[in-house]
Amino acid sequence: MSNRYSNFSFTYKLTGDTPHSRLGKIVTPHGAVETPAFIFCATKGAMKAVTMPQVKEAGTQIILSNTYHMMLQPGAEVVKKMGGLHKFCGWDGPMLTDSGGFQIFSLGHGGVAAEIKGKGRPQGMASQVKIKEEGAIFRSYIDGAKWILTPEKSIQVQRDLGPDLVVVLDECTPFHVDKTYTRQSMHLSHRWAQRSLAEFDRGNNGAQALYGIIQGGVYEDLRREAIDFVNDHDFFGHAIGGSLGADKGQMAEVVGFTAPYLRKDRPIHLLGIGGISDIFMGVRQGIDTFDCVHPTRIARHGGALVRGNERGHLQIRNAAYREDSRPLQEGCACHTCQTYSRAYIHHLFKAKEILGMQLITLHNIHFMNDLLADIRHGLATKTLGAVEKKWV
Repeated sequence: MSNRYSNFSFTYKLTGDTPHSRLGKIVTPHGAVETPAFIFCATKGAMKAVTMPQVKEAGTQIILSNTYHMMLQPGAEVVKKMGGLHKFCGWDGPMLTDSGGFQIFSLGHGGVAAEIKGKGRPQGMASQVKIKEEGAIFRSYIDGAKWILTPEKSIQVQRDLGPDLVVVLDECTPFHVDKTYTRQSMHLSHRWAQRSLAEFDRGNNGAQALYGIIQGGVYEDLRREAIDFVNDHDFFGHAIGGSLGADKGQMAEVVGFTAPYLRKDRPIHLLGIGGISDIFMGVRQGIDTFDCVHPTRIARHGGALVRGNERGHLQIRNAAYREDSRPLQEGCACHTCQTYSRAYIHHLFKAKEILGMQLITLHNIHFMNDLLADIRHGLATKTLGAVEKKWV
């Protein structure tokens, strides 16, 4: 590992399930992460509906927060004065922040979050962002104030926030843009990445490690060019970003012609993906970490993750659960499943009691951590196929 990252390390071993599947360990100043692992999204410095001790008790190894949101509220300087994001939010463990680019370009492209996952651009949404060589100019969703986020500013904000793992600023392109735009955007992102790395070096005190991002949309030749770029620059880890196609099949194709060609001595993160079948797909291609808001977002709307369900979750508000005495998931060891019935949680949602959101959120966090622990066991024992049949 480079001297830039002397307080960090990544080790791995191939498991033989596929040519690329592996077990690994990311060591940071705030602890180690056994991989493959799921990173939960504490977007605004909080896990909605639950406390950080509860998140830890559910087996969580690492969380992430968002540079864009924390920069706007309460401001990175406030977080720094309060001792950094770990102390501010009460999380004692490894933490990642993204660069803020995803949220900014969601505004710029109009619904990029949906587009990246192939759902199409919402009609009538115009760009609210100006993209220049210097950076991205946008207005705060809080008070309308004008901001500019440059690669340097993104790194400075992340330095003040104080997570272990930080990410370069990139332009996150959606599915609807053409190859010419995707190529130009990718080259802009590469220039921004070089500026991010230079700024990282200016303030590097050994407490953080920097990830580079692979763009290129659905185009294999562009992805290969981006792979060469990140492989040739001194990043600690790699994150696969940008559009992953119009459906799960195309996403698997993009990941398949990207992940296996990245340097093996660096952890590989798949940005914004957390479906159960998608995780198994990614693990087989050598992905080490995943993140997604899905498990906690659906929990707040009554969606409880379960095995053997076509949708991947049950909707507890449905009348079918009004007198259902079973736990959310048979055999689950989480506090929710060990203590409460589907009928009770159904009642909580019908009564609009906040406790319902909390109980399902705790279950979904536990569920995802159990899933990834089982995947690690499957890789260690060469039984990944059997593990997948159990969960999907």
